[in-house]
Amino acid sequence: QVQLVESGGGLVQAGGSLRLSCAVSGRTLSGDHTAWFRQAPGKEREFVAAIGRNSDFTRYADSVKGRFTVSRDNANNTVYLQMNTLKPEDTALYYCAAGPYYATQARSFNYWGQGTQVTVAS
Repeated sequence: QVQLVESGGGLVQAGGSLRLSCAVSGRTLSGDHTAWFRQAPGKEREFVAAIGRNSDFTRYADSVKGRFTVSRDNANNTVYLQMNTLKPEDTALYYCAAGPYYATQARSFNYWGQGTQVTVAS
């Protein structure tokens, strides 16, 4: 059974930082591309960042470029999202996803975590 478990969310002041982790079990992470998405209340799920199987390429949403960094540790089956200079508009439930395609669309990913809440206070 494949499981993705996010952690590291919480409440932070604007300008602060958080590091999200996504632990993958039941599947070898090195076989999948991975990505982070987020969903704020009343809004659609949106792409945040993606990273290729071997960390050879990354992509970011314009809204987080220069502030967020995605990385992965295949040996430990974990994906990370370092979030700096957080803004209130970053408040959302953050999900990690894994799948066979390097993509920015949610439908391209087969496996999803339950999400971790990030709240940025102004």
